[in-house]
Amino acid sequence: MTSFRAAQAARNLEDATTDGLVGATDSMHDGRGRLDLLFEPAGRKVRVPPGVMLFDAASWNGIAIDSTCGGHGTCRMCKVRGLDGAAPISSLDTRAFSTDELRGGWRLACRVQVATDLRVEVPPLMTRPKAATVGVGRKVILRPAVQKRYVELTEPTLSDQMTDLERLFASLDDLELRPDLHVLRSLGRVLRASDYKVTAVVVDDVLIDVEPGDTTGRIFGIAFDLGTTTVVATLLDLSTGTPVAVQSMLNKQQPFGADVITRISTIMMDDRALERLTRLAHEALDELAQAVCQAGGVSPSEVYEVALAGNATMTHIVLGIDPEPLGVAPFIMSTRLFPEILAEQVGVRVHERARAVIFPSFGAYVGGDIVAGLLASGMDRDSRLRLFVDIGTNCELVLGNSDRLLATAAPAGPAFEGAQIRCGMRAAPGAIEVVKMTPDDLELRVIGDVEPQGLCGSGLVDAVAELVQLRLLEASGKFVPDEEAARLAPGIGSRLTKLGSERVFVLHWLGDVGDVERSIYLSQRDVRELQFAKAAIATGWRILLEEAGLKAEDLQQVLLAGSCGSYLSPASAIRLGLVPKLPVLRVVSAGNVAGEGAKMALLSMRERAGAMALLEEVEYVELSDREDFNDRFVDQLPFPV
Repeated sequence: MTSFRAAQAARNLEDATTDGLVGATDSMHDGRGRLDLLFEPAGRKVRVPPGVMLFDAASWNGIAIDSTCGGHGTCRMCKVRGLDGAAPISSLDTRAFSTDELRGGWRLACRVQVATDLRVEVPPLMTRPKAATVGVGRKVILRPAVQKRYVELTEPTLSDQMTDLERLFASLDDLELRPDLHVLRSLGRVLRASDYKVTAVVVDDVLIDVEPGDTTGRIFGIAFDLGTTTVVATLLDLSTGTPVAVQSMLNKQQPFGADVITRISTIMMDDRALERLTRLAHEALDELAQAVCQAGGVSPSEVYEVALAGNATMTHIVLGIDPEPLGVAPFIMSTRLFPEILAEQVGVRVHERARAVIFPSFGAYVGGDIVAGLLASGMDRDSRLRLFVDIGTNCELVLGNSDRLLATAAPAGPAFEGAQIRCGMRAAPGAIEVVKMTPDDLELRVIGDVEPQGLCGSGLVDAVAELVQLRLLEASGKFVPDEEAARLAPGIGSRLTKLGSERVFVLHWLGDVGDVERSIYLSQRDVRELQFAKAAIATGWRILLEEAGLKAEDLQQVLLAGSCGSYLSPASAIRLGLVPKLPVLRVVSAGNVAGEGAKMALLSMRERAGAMALLEEVEYVELSDREDFNDRFVDQLPFPV
């Protein structure tokens, strides 16, 4: 039988090759730009960096593709069909599909590396999988803390006067439960109104509710990524492990500062600021909770647990804990571990006894979002040497594998968020997110495919990297003279001009050509801001490599994470020295791994325990007290040429 299948697979591959469907070279990319994916029949359009797996791109954006192996290619269930031409065929595809199916565009999503714009048909889930998957391809055995048990009890009589609670517990004798007072207040009424046919709702070992009838098919949780800039919520069906809806919004604390240091300073100067910031965090979480429930057709009362991953400052603030000690040396947290609380204590109006799981933190600047990210990426279980880089206002870096993990934080500043950049803006419709240049031409891609309004972080990195590549920017970060620009890039050299006394490079004319003041441009100061951020990050990972006794060429993979990092062009990041100089395919987008880790904590008690174990496995390297940091920072300011 095995030899027959192998022969059939070979024939499938040969037939498909004859028809011109196999083209491995077509799947290669240079790590630049963004690609559009349209998932049918939902009509959901998303934009991703090149090189990510189709399966991961779908999972990151809350699009459920059937799978039980976590994207490893062993279950062969993640079947999708390309509607605009066929993707290259992998050896696994030939085992999963017939020749006609291959010709029809059917592929395994976990083996399709996105290299062009794609329109993809995703079949509806036909089964309730026993294993859930997350965006970084990790397999999670479905074992949530929340469970429901439907029971049919015998009614009490004069000869059987067992209490209501004892009667219920006797039917759940495989569980050792503690009742919540909320349950006792309504238990008798619910039992009698439902003819003693009820569903027990259990979280860990606590009975939090008894619902009339059989509601075992309705169990939901919400995973939150509470970022300094952006907050993301994912509604999960805990009975299947599949995402139901995803929503995001800007953190409502933005008026109090773009970074955590500014917000801590606000709290230090105003006694009422902490209360206001806490209230704003609660409002953001609750608005997103209501939005995902509405989008998913789920009642908030059917959400029994939430998980929250955020940096140490955001976590302190959402819990109403004074973060002032985090902002001044020696940068001490109130606690690394947080007590068991209810969702309502972080402002989320779901089931009134729903629990909130708060991720612990490594340190003041390597918080719960990084714990969640490491959990999702599985670095502590992988023998490969990898570098995890979460790029934002504060950049967190983790180096290592299953033998040893080292972590640190580098002060990157707000450049990647578009702040402190003259024409900068957030990654929203109208933001230039991709820049490509040749000596004769310039190409822009704009979020929303509308008229450009500004430049976001990924566009900034692209623009500077392209200018360095064309040598219009010197290694020092200084623009070359006009005459040299005209010689090096005759088609776009004239875009290098002046606004007042400052040299600028015009990316897009909003008004008449030559009206620099009304254009979208990159200024000399903008380049300096990016240099400072790049130097801080590069210094951080170089120090980690030295601490581990390793070299950059020893790295087998670099994971770019976070809302900023995930959308950076790998080629541009390498060209600027933001990450080690490696083959471009070794630098990959990890997506919103903080949100993925929060999802895993809801889906699996085993993974939740794994997050706690990470606290003891990761060694933290403090950069601020190193005497050589400033000198090394200065050494990393120049761009590689």
